[in-house]
Amino acid sequence: MTVRRFDVCNGDADGLCAAVQWRLHERAPAALLTGLKREIALVARVQAKAGDEIAVFDLSMRPNRDALQRLLDAGVRVRYFDHHVVEDMPVHALLESHVDTASDVCTSLLVDRLLGGAFRPWALVGIYGDNLAEVADRLALDSNVDAGDCALLRRLGEAINYNAYGDEERDVLIAPRELHAIMLRYHDPRDMLAYEAVVDEINVQRHSDLQQALAVAPFWEDAGASVRVLPDAPWSRRVLGCIANELANAEPQRAHAVLKRQGKGYAVSVRAPLASPAGAHALCSLFGGGGRARAAGIDGLAHEELERFVSAFACARWGLAPGT
Repeated sequence: MTVRRFDVCNGDADGLCAAVQWRLHERAPAALLTGLKREIALVARVQAKAGDEIAVFDLSMRPNRDALQRLLDAGVRVRYFDHHVVEDMPVHALLESHVDTASDVCTSLLVDRLLGGAFRPWALVGIYGDNLAEVADRLALDSNVDAGDCALLRRLGEAINYNAYGDEERDVLIAPRELHAIMLRYHDPRDMLAYEAVVDEINVQRHSDLQQALAVAPFWEDAGASVRVLPDAPWSRRVLGCIANELANAEPQRAHAVLKRQGKGYAVSVRAPLASPAGAHALCSLFGGGGRARAAGIDGLAHEELERFVSAFACARWGLAPGT
């Protein structure tokens, strides 16, 4: 019986770099399912049968749990790598789970650990892209990666991560699935930087979008937090997560929320203070969102909920472990 393989991943830096590491390790061909940053209910799109194998990277199990259970019950073997909060993980003989929700962990790091650092430069790209610069710097130091190369890998990670944001593919410079195909050509991401012009093209667009976002004055702020509301435009759709990370890095003692107008409400990106990186998931879950302790989001905050969200954000208790 022929075994079919599927890689299912988030289209951001962490998801793509995790998938690239795994596929460089396991050279067998695999069909890729990915999408933009907020396209996370992807497991249901997999058309697999008994004996097939699926590897899932950086997709919250919460919206994928039912589809995952159906695949397992149908005889499909699944490896699941993720760092988002999950309350009810299936227990099944065909499920191999690598889930760690600690605030200093991302999916690229989980794959790197399992593979013993075999593709460490790609892991660093994903970790930098997920805004875990201190974690990446420590790992790079252990691997004798010099500061100049760290800067290059961080630049690539931030570009790949930025490219995942948009409401539809025409918002971004290159579809994540196409970017993955380019990444997979290179055993070392530094070669991709040297030979692929698309990275420079993404970064030019990224810096232009950032300048527009930074020119928007805070909607609300105090000493410990700030809220910005961006208009609905192609540049704001692309920059939503990127500007949240930039603000978090620039002001690590403050929490940041960036909202983008959409229809009758908002898309929301939240960052806990880097100095106290917990509480983002707990806050966003109050409004139907979720994510991780340090970074989370809300896909659809109703317009009439804006005042309640700002009030909850202003009163949020950062730095607390889930459930405290």
